[in-house]
Amino acid sequence: MKPHHLIFANGAGKVESHANIINRGLVPAMLAADVTVKTSKMDKDGNVVMAAKYSGLHALRHFYASWLINRPADGGLGLPLKVVQERMGHSSITMTADTYGHLFPRGDDADELAAAENALLG
Repeated sequence: MKPHHLIFANGAGKVESHANIINRGLVPAMLAADVTVKTSKMDKDGNVVMAAKYSGLHALRHFYASWLINRPADGGLGLPLKVVQERMGHSSITMTADTYGHLFPRGDDADELAAAENALLG
C-alpha cells in the first residue's frame, strides 16, 4: 500500500493508529467545537472539566447524515430522505428513516407556521 492511498497516514507514511486519529484529531476538534459533555472532574480553578461527547469515528458518519438532512437555514443541505439514503449507502429507505428520521423537519411545527403567517399577513 502506498502512503497516498491511505486516508489517515502518519508522518512516516504508515497507517495512523485508530487511537491517534481519535485522540489527536477527533477529540480536539470536538472540544474546539464545544461538542462536549460534563465530567465529574474539576480543574484547578474549580470548573467542571468537559470531555468530547463522542468516542469514535462513527460520529463523523452521523455528523454527515445530519448535515445532509438539516435545512439550509440551519447550515445543512436539506436533502430529501431518498437522497440521504443513497448518500449514506443504506440498503433501504426504512433504515435511513429509522436512524435519522428525528432530524428531518416536521411539517406541523406551529412556531414556523405562525412566523410564516405573520410574515405574509402581518
